[in-house]
Amino acid sequence: MKIGVIASVAHRLPPRDDSARGRIVSSLVDGFVARGHEVTLFASADSQTSAWLHGTAAVGYADDKRVDARVCEAVHHAAAFERASGFDVLVNQSDFVPLSYSRLVSTPMVTTLHGISSPQELLVYRGYDDIAHYVAISDADRLPDLHYDATIHYGVDPARFTFEPDAGAYLLFLDRIHPDTGAHLAIEVARRARLPLIIAGAIQDKAYFRDAVQPHVDGADVSCPGPVDHLQRDALLGGARALLHLISFAEPFGLPVIEALATGTPVIATPLGSMPELLRHGSTGLLVSDASAAVAAVAQVGDLDRRVCRDEAVSRFGADRMVESYLALFERILGAKTPRHPGSIQSIGSPGLFSHATT
Repeated sequence: MKIGVIASVAHRLPPRDDSARGRIVSSLVDGFVARGHEVTLFASADSQTSAWLHGTAAVGYADDKRVDARVCEAVHHAAAFERASGFDVLVNQSDFVPLSYSRLVSTPMVTTLHGISSPQELLVYRGYDDIAHYVAISDADRLPDLHYDATIHYGVDPARFTFEPDAGAYLLFLDRIHPDTGAHLAIEVARRARLPLIIAGAIQDKAYFRDAVQPHVDGADVSCPGPVDHLQRDALLGGARALLHLISFAEPFGLPVIEALATGTPVIATPLGSMPELLRHGSTGLLVSDASAAVAAVAQVGDLDRRVCRDEAVSRFGADRMVESYLALFERILGAKTPRHPGSIQSIGSPGLFSHATT
């Protein structure tokens, strides 16, 4: 199968930071290539991949502030669609912009929704719903406005994570540092549970970090090493008693959650978004309603079988399962040969609905 993968051109692949999407896209591409498919990756030219690489930008626009993001994205996406006829399927991992080209080509395009950040974005997805092949990253993230071809969870390569059969003596927060992800709650829980806490991840909200996190960082009870690479992630996750994932928003997917399971470490999380879908309460983690319940969970989490956590990561969230699920979807789409809708997007009007023309 000839597959064209359109990645974001904001950053190189694999990402230098801990971007969940970048790591997943790199894993997908390498998985397609490993199974003998002819794959072209559209990404920044400094990306590293086993696929054929087509890079119109020397570096990602977020990696070099001198690069105009609008120009970079326009040329990047155009390059993919100018070559669309050479592929059996296009795989859009670059949000909604590629949808605007999709009626101009006959090659089917599968679009993964990694999270919709605004109502205006949703309007675009709705406007192409009649011809798009949407993939949700969790059932919890499916929107009633859209039709989906599949739900395919993120996957990790278990071989890249070290199983640790014995629980560690610290708690871990591993995520972007933002009010939504609950680092301040992790600090409270660790203090009340009388266990040290490690906070790892990029600072996304500097004011929040300054006011709610940094005053508690003392290098002993609370340490904050900042962003970490894969080897550090593996060691931190495997050495923890539990991962604290006390989010306050409906998270589409939590990659650190399944990475923790891959090392055998159970997760204490709030039951929002995809968390009840990813975790089996009382088996691979504990779902808690507030900080007090989380403190109680810390005392109970040692009773969970870390081997069960590892096995769950392998069977439900392995990278092989993710890659095979995408390939099965491609085969299903190509076999169906569904005719394309002749409609076209004309406008985003008030009160915010797309209108279609059929002539």
